[in-house]
Amino acid sequence: MTIKSIAKVTSEGKLEIPPEILQQLQPLTEYEILVTDQEIILKKQSNVTVDLDLFLQELDQLEPDAEQPTLEEISEIVKEVRQELWGKL
Repeated sequence: MTIKSIAKVTSEGKLEIPPEILQQLQPLTEYEILVTDQEIILKKQSNVTVDLDLFLQELDQLEPDAEQPTLEEISEIVKEVRQELWGKL
């Protein structure tokens, strides 16, 4: 289905979309906005899927976080918290 209509930008910078277009848009659905020199296109987002293998590969390529505590530091923090909690009982 093709609908041709005119939208207007108000003086407040709001986009007024004609009712016949609005009723075609689904609430809580996200739309990708593609802007070129001549067009602005709203494209409904389909169910986005994530390639887990690609994600893990990209994750492996990241530099380690210099501020991440070591396992020994985490263990020491856990011991301290346990002592604080158990000491209050």
